[in-house]
Amino acid sequence: MATAAEAPIPPQVENVTPHAKPQELSFPLPKALHTTAHVHLTFLDTCATVFLATSTPGDSAGSVKSMGSFVYAMPDRSNPRSTISTTLYSIPGSVEYTTRIAKILARRMRIPVYVGCSIDPTALGLLVEEEMEGLTKIVEVIMQRWEESRK
Repeated sequence: MATAAEAPIPPQVENVTPHAKPQELSFPLPKALHTTAHVHLTFLDTCATVFLATSTPGDSAGSVKSMGSFVYAMPDRSNPRSTISTTLYSIPGSVEYTTRIAKILARRMRIPVYVGCSIDPTALGLLVEEEMEGLTKIVEVIMQRWEESRK
């Protein structure tokens, strides 16, 4: 029979200060007149989170926009040129763009990536060339910050 003095001691919880600080970036999208990309990045040791949105001068400050799609992607360990992704939340206009960015980032960073994106290229009226240049610019900016954080 156990006495009160022999009762197990519950584990102590220690407050840990986060070591990663989110980065917020804004830059104009190439060939998409007056459209600004907004990127929120958080790089951790085991994964990265990226949230993407756009704004145009005509956007009203009080308008409510969809949060967009949310996709998880991870590199395929057996094939470095391949990625695996799953859609956690989808909005029809942004899910393809979100998935594309998540897969590219997971393949290049070689870690799992969570991407939330409300960018809908068709709603912005972007041509295919404009959409691809915007995607390329977004990936370049994110990868530049990723490489700087690894130094």
